[in-house]
Amino acid sequence: MKLTLGLTVLAFAATAGSPCMAQSLPPVRQLGPVTAVAKEPLGAVSTVRHLPDGRLLVNDILGRRIVMFDSTLSSVTVIADTTSATAGAYGIRPGGLIAYRGDSTLFVDPASLSMLVIDPNGKITRVIAAPRAQDVGFLVGGPFGNPGFDPMGRLIYRAPPNFAAMRPPPTSGDRLPQFPTLPDSAALVRYDLTTRKVDTVTFFKTPKFSMNVTRSPDGGIRVSSTINPLPQGDDWVLLSDGTIALVRTKDYHVDWLNPDGTMTSSPKIPFQWERLTDEAKVAFIDSAKVAIEKARASGQFGAGGGLQSIATAGPEGAPRGPRREGQSGAAPAAPAPNAQPGTMAVTSGGNTTVTTVGPGGGALGGPLPPLTMISPSELPDYKPAFAPGSTRADTEGNLWIRTSQNVDARPVYNVINRKGELIDRVQLPANRVLVGFGAGGVVYLAVRDGGTAHLERARVR
Repeated sequence: MKLTLGLTVLAFAATAGSPCMAQSLPPVRQLGPVTAVAKEPLGAVSTVRHLPDGRLLVNDILGRRIVMFDSTLSSVTVIADTTSATAGAYGIRPGGLIAYRGDSTLFVDPASLSMLVIDPNGKITRVIAAPRAQDVGFLVGGPFGNPGFDPMGRLIYRAPPNFAAMRPPPTSGDRLPQFPTLPDSAALVRYDLTTRKVDTVTFFKTPKFSMNVTRSPDGGIRVSSTINPLPQGDDWVLLSDGTIALVRTKDYHVDWLNPDGTMTSSPKIPFQWERLTDEAKVAFIDSAKVAIEKARASGQFGAGGGLQSIATAGPEGAPRGPRREGQSGAAPAAPAPNAQPGTMAVTSGGNTTVTTVGPGGGALGGPLPPLTMISPSELPDYKPAFAPGSTRADTEGNLWIRTSQNVDARPVYNVINRKGELIDRVQLPANRVLVGFGAGGVVYLAVRDGGTAHLERARVR
């Protein structure tokens, strides 16, 4: 689920351009001092939950573990993993971590369509049903936004497109199957755990996503998508008071959907927009491709290199060896009948292609295929200010937006207050990613160290 953001971050980091806006901006400053460093190695950190006494729940999405650190980050307890010690509580697919009532936390297990309630002591106390089956993959977080509960106890999250309504007519004979054109917007929905009713809150713009269908030399069908290193889409984040902040990609401003249903808009946020000439677009695609190739070769996108895994079947239905294709990760595929969520089946004239979509793709081994990138001419004339999935909210209600601006090969975070004003611009130390906040100006960072990662706690100032 974090693939789109990962590819875009690499692309932004690979190209640092010159500003084209002279408006006065807050100076870029460095993040405050690091106050604690964890020694426990992690695969990749997707979400953290800071508890009032300083302990920290962490979702190690690649290691498929939920662990709890003490307040010093020196001691760690495994809450859920794939071993018998926790009864395989993590499941077979990457899950999500969501702050729940009081100091309790939900772990979303997409494979079992359930949510495990973790109490403040790190004990799994009960299991509750997840929302609609087609929605569960969007509760993991990442580029789809981080789900959360409003003050009335309703779960707010991004919903997937209605694939059933867009399904094209079936194909026959030698004709290639057709895929519906995915909408350019997505719904934020509200789920009531008691009544199990889902209602739509609002819509926001999402990146364009398309699939390519081709005939393979052996008569099967291959389905792939093309990587766009500069996806353009709005971002969203839920504040503690139930307000939903919608960060708009077109002109970089924030719309605030208040708990009473009213919408207010803030002025445009000053930003150093970077123009992309035709030559710059070619250079950007080339640099992004090199950066992504390097990252997937080093395993940063998991065993699958951050790709779709495609298994094909021939005319007689016999399975063939799996193949990998490039994936933008902008939207999940339509679920296949009787398949695990996150799979898609396409049938045409007896040939079936099954595509598995997920973080890091499938662990299928074998050489990675060449990347398929969009044409340079398809890039926008100006770099978008941010990528989808780049916004987090701190405990004070400020938005931290990881922008496309790079200084000394490190991205700059814009800090936006509740009025929509740019109040700060912050850089993290090298090789760090912001993963969460704690009360009193605490920020948590994930540090990549070769093939593993570890946590750091720092001060905002």
